[in-house]
Amino acid sequence: MSSPIEPFIESAIERMDKSVQHFLDETRGIRTGRASAGLLDSVRVDYYGQKTPLGQIANVSVADSRCLLVKPFDAGVLKDIERSILASDLGLNPTIESGALRINIPALSQEQRHKLASRVKSLSEDARVAMRNVRRDVLREIEVEAKDKNRDVVLSEDDVKQGKTRVQDVLKEHETKIDELCKNKSEEIMTV
Repeated sequence: MSSPIEPFIESAIERMDKSVQHFLDETRGIRTGRASAGLLDSVRVDYYGQKTPLGQIANVSVADSRCLLVKPFDAGVLKDIERSILASDLGLNPTIESGALRINIPALSQEQRHKLASRVKSLSEDARVAMRNVRRDVLREIEVEAKDKNRDVVLSEDDVKQGKTRVQDVLKEHETKIDELCKNKSEEIMTV
């Protein structure tokens, strides 16, 4: 028989997993000095009046460690893609070559590396705050459920204590994941 607090724990795990995934999505587009197709994930192209993600209208591939190749599915949108990349805050300068865009990834200065590493640290702190908010909300839900005596399953004091302990353990586990991801991304950025 499963514990009456399981639905609360599963909810906490699911919501904290989303925070970790959001952190990964946000850091994927941060430059590391090496070419990565994820670098262009944030680029939106004005395609037939709609802001469309670049990945939906072109194939982005890594030509070598310092170069990306963008091949649009529709050659007529090549100039629009170029304008969008130039307008992005990525600091990239694409060149048109035989129906595709070649984007050379410039080396990062030490100052740029420190700024990007501090951005990663800031994003990790945002993820931690989001997960702590999840913990607070789930603990509040457990408390409300324990006080509601009109339910089929009433939570005992032991269930509430166990729930609080387990939610805290889930938070620690997810914070450890964020710390590890942050450390790895920072090291990747700082590596010359």
